[in-house]
Amino acid sequence: MKITDLLREETIILDLESRSKQNVLSELIDKLDQAGNLNNKESFHKDILEREDQSTTGIGEGIAIPHAKSGAVKKPAIAFGRSTDGIDYDSLDGQPAHLFFMIAASEGANNAHLEALSRLSTFLMDQKFRDKILQATTKEDIMRALDEKEREVDAPEEPADSSTESNKKILAVTACPTGIAHTYMAAEKLSETAKEMGIPIKVETNGSGGVKNRLTDKDIEDADTIIVAADTKVEMARFHGKSVIQTGVGKAIHETTDLLNRAVNKDASIYEHEKSDSESSDEGRSGFYKHLMNGVSNMLPFVVGGGILIALSFFWGINAADPNSDEYNAFAAMLNEIGGGKAFFLMVPVLAGFIASSIADRPGFAPGMVGGLIAITVTGVEEAGGGSGFLGGLIAGFLAGYITLLVKKMFAGLPDALEGLKPVLFYPLFSIAFTGIIMMTINPPLTRIYSGISAFLEGMGGTNQILVGIILGAMMAFDMGGPVNKAAYTFGIAMLDAQNYTFIATVMAAGMVPPLGMAVATTLFKKRFTKQEREAGKTAYPLGLCFITEGVIPFAAADPARVIPSVMAGAAVTGGLTMLFDIGLRAPHGGIFVMGLVEGGFGSFLLYALAIITGTIVTAMLAGLLKKNIKVTA
Repeated sequence: MKITDLLREETIILDLESRSKQNVLSELIDKLDQAGNLNNKESFHKDILEREDQSTTGIGEGIAIPHAKSGAVKKPAIAFGRSTDGIDYDSLDGQPAHLFFMIAASEGANNAHLEALSRLSTFLMDQKFRDKILQATTKEDIMRALDEKEREVDAPEEPADSSTESNKKILAVTACPTGIAHTYMAAEKLSETAKEMGIPIKVETNGSGGVKNRLTDKDIEDADTIIVAADTKVEMARFHGKSVIQTGVGKAIHETTDLLNRAVNKDASIYEHEKSDSESSDEGRSGFYKHLMNGVSNMLPFVVGGGILIALSFFWGINAADPNSDEYNAFAAMLNEIGGGKAFFLMVPVLAGFIASSIADRPGFAPGMVGGLIAITVTGVEEAGGGSGFLGGLIAGFLAGYITLLVKKMFAGLPDALEGLKPVLFYPLFSIAFTGIIMMTINPPLTRIYSGISAFLEGMGGTNQILVGIILGAMMAFDMGGPVNKAAYTFGIAMLDAQNYTFIATVMAAGMVPPLGMAVATTLFKKRFTKQEREAGKTAYPLGLCFITEGVIPFAAADPARVIPSVMAGAAVTGGLTMLFDIGLRAPHGGIFVMGLVEGGFGSFLLYALAIITGTIVTAMLAGLLKKNIKVTA
């Protein structure tokens, strides 16, 4: 799509009347509204001001590009205004702005629109082009200058003379909060300046249309220096161990030569990436695991909040939410309805929706939600009110995601004129229809399977139940937040959805033991731990109490052969004891803060605490026996 499809003569103001930044914004917004590009002028004005609050869009060189992606935009467009005298716009270089391009992008703006908008940003980096715009006497002159520039950019590029190129390999990443203007301007300035300096460079842009020109593993491996010019979060883990210059996107536009010289001279620090818990657990995993965890992590707030509210409602009595019971309490019934009737009801649809969106991006979310809703409502089995539950939600999420990918391929060949209809018409219509039809067909048999599995697990008792608890406990400690740990926790949530509350109680108790056990070990056996480990032990106490199993990672990383068996043994003991005591808990997270919500009153609370304390002592004793005293050298 050409820029002239977005900037029309009716949205051009050759001589702005405004003399202040706020008035310029209002004048350009009025022009867009008069041209029929806005649904709600006031709402768009608010979105423009919110973008300005993040950082000024006065990029310097006499240019300002106010922009916003807003639901108030009826049709993507650009408004242009010019001030000969210049206006104080709080520009990055402190100079007055003369050229104002206001970009109005709609929420459903497709990639063709975004690429055209980014193109304008790169054009403005050319001094000759800016001079033509400044000297234009009519609107036709401005449109002609744009048309000529587009033809120039689209012309085949002559191969570079490699004999003058530097032997340094430079990479760059650019990103700004909205991903519309500054991202591409910085990329263009870096590319053009590097070309003038004879420096090979590859620039990745993280814009609204997604990541373009993505840096490959091979690119990163061969790079001498990487420039990250970003005012928002970008993927940094891949640059671990490389020379990296981190700066703002504005620096890449205004101090380009200095940045490139620094890159050539390797005037940069070695980047050491500190992994977050989520990165540590997700890195290197299969696509299936990543999609599943995206669903589970987004579902958790509904499970945690809903489960705790249900448990709190029982403080007024086990039947306090039943209007026909003598224990009935209106407030308890309200809590139960919010937690169980609403939060828990959304649990499976949210799981399916976010699994699907992980696979197929935003277009997958709606069919995933619908598929998840069908999973819990269309049962075909009269006695199974909860449908196929967690099992159906998993299947619905993956089904919707891959169906949406198929639908995307089906409509990949549509003409550009229909590009904007894909995300708002074709994708949701067909992906929801196909997902819904398949789920309506398969959910009755899935419901029977799910009900059978739940009944089997609920019917387990004695040795079998204790064995399951031991296995779940060991799984929770095996990789401390990794896929095995997450598999055990996800199983606990699935059983919580099936209204079996012993499994999640077992999983949480076992997950608290590894950090608690190692914390106690550092207290009792100080000579067997380094000073750093003893300090980490102090931190592990609150982490364990809060059910953050990852608190044991520093110990396991330093001495896996001794620590992992110790924590697995303690967690397995706790898991078996929790099952032996038949303790149920509706709250799936929170550690010590929700232990008082266990079913069965104070007696069950004491038994639950006993199970955790016993496992903690087992871990601490084993760690103390297996580890040797630290040798102190002079």
